[in-house]
Amino acid sequence: MTHQVKATTDEALGAFLDYLHYERRLSPRTLSAYRRDLEDFLGWLSEQGHIDRARIDSAHVRSYAANRHRQGLSPKSLQRHLSALRAWFRFLMREGLVKVNPADGVRAPKVPRHLPHTLDADQIGHLMDLPGDAPLDRRDRAIMELFYSSGLRLAELVALDVIDMRSSDGLLQVTGKGNKTRRVPVGRFAREAVGQWLVVRGQLAANAETALFVSQRGTRLGARAIEARLRQRAIEQGMPRHVHPHMLRHSFASHMLESSGDLRAVQELLGHADISTTQVY
Repeated sequence: MTHQVKATTDEALGAFLDYLHYERRLSPRTLSAYRRDLEDFLGWLSEQGHIDRARIDSAHVRSYAANRHRQGLSPKSLQRHLSALRAWFRFLMREGLVKVNPADGVRAPKVPRHLPHTLDADQIGHLMDLPGDAPLDRRDRAIMELFYSSGLRLAELVALDVIDMRSSDGLLQVTGKGNKTRRVPVGRFAREAVGQWLVVRGQLAANAETALFVSQRGTRLGARAIEARLRQRAIEQGMPRHVHPHMLRHSFASHMLESSGDLRAVQELLGHADISTTQVY
């Protein structure tokens, strides 16, 4: 469907940028990005020659998107261009200058999802075979075993309290994104590692500290400290790549899916709201 633009596109663009600046109070950097993306579209219109700037429809927007994609514009950048166009035409509709938004319904190609890095079973075994029996050795071993055994997010592990490990059914209740709770399994090796840590935890933990994992100062171990400890332990074990908490979560998901083939079950264990997030494995 075509529609009549009652003002020239240059004037309409200027009015839109003024709206973003004075009413929306967007930053100069964001305004510059809007201007650049919209001027690219208007420049493409001029290149076509036969397209009347006063009559822009969805076919023109799709043709523009396809042209820029062929020229190498990434899906992510193209999404930004189309978002700018939709915002511009929404403004024009609000001002009564157009009746429909020709950019609605036009979508960029999906951004390719990169497969997450995982460790194979041998690498996991080597990483967990951490030497030493000091309190910090026991603590770090328990942290790594729990990450891998239960597929926890970093924030979920940080938030664990001692009382959370006292379940008799081998399941751990954690609170994930959106304050949603789920129950995840705790494998035998993880239970043993946590048990060994709890024997010596009192040597580090401050009085009345409830956190399962504590620092040498006796307080709850933070996310950055856990990341640093895991990175250091992986180096000490001679691991071939940078190891981080999410890599252990990815490895848990990948190995669970390989053994069970049950995508829905893995989605539930990971706490993914959308199964498409789990399908990356």
